Amino acid sequence: MIKIHPLQTGRVKIKVAQRSREGNGGISKLLLGGSWTEWLPIYAWVIEHPQGLILVDTGETARTSESGYFPGWQPYFRLAVRMDVSPENEIGPQMRSLDLKPEDVWMVILTHLHTDHAGGMHHFLNSEFLVSENEYRTAQGFVGKLQGYLPHRWPDWFNPKFIQFESKAYGPFENSYSVTEAGDVVIVPTPGHTPYHISVVVQTDGTSYFLAGDTSYSEELLLDRHPDGVSPNVEVATQTIDRILTYAQEEPTIYLPSHDPLSAERLKHQRILTPAV
Repeated sequence: MIKIHPLQTGRVKIKVAQRSREGNGGISKLLLGGSWTEWLPIYAWVIEHPQGLILVDTGETARTSESGYFPGWQPYFRLAVRMDVSPENEIGPQMRSLDLKPEDVWMVILTHLHTDHAGGMHHFLNSEFLVSENEYRTAQGFVGKLQGYLPHRWPDWFNPKFIQFESKAYGPFENSYSVTEAGDVVIVPTPGHTPYHISVVVQTDGTSYFLAGDTSYSEELLLDRHPDGVSPNVEVATQTIDRILTYAQEEPTIYLPSHDPLSAERLKHQRILTPAV
């Protein structure tokens, strides 16, 4: 039997212009716009699987409250994001509250390497990490920092295994990678929020659970086909949204993005995504 647990590792505020792209404005609207979202959850997901514990994203670290943790010269961290993460919010304590041990996690899959998805890596020294190779390369060095990554905060031991996508379609997704021997946990490419973003689909009891990372900030925005305000290629981001909607038309799907306040409730009550036909 497979069970999925939502773990909220603190919360984040971003600019409204980041949550949903509205017209033009680009980076200036994102940095200088005065309107903030409400506090949004930072979810990571634990999958209890017969093959072992699988974690999708590691959430954020409480160190984000330390002076100097973010690069002071990086305008995004100064002007466009606010974190609220306490030590007990981190993924390790959150897992232990469910009687799950971080040291028992077999596989950690990172949808992408932004800090609110990769900030808790230090809890999983003994786990195997899976990440897109191009995402990993993009996030490296000073160029990575310019794009909002924090590679200098990764653990020294971080040496992920790269996802080897197969030319095997998974519904409307042209490529896929099966994580488990049973083929019930599958990674699909979902570029948009970052060019090499991935999502994880868990199939059990006739339902697909789409662990979506930042493919959209809410189910509502997905249904409205609204890319976020930081996706570098709007066309690619919209194509990803359309693939998810097509998948949901073909398979009963529960959509679980990382910052949707309603994600945990949808999981609990098994609310299926219902795209307009």
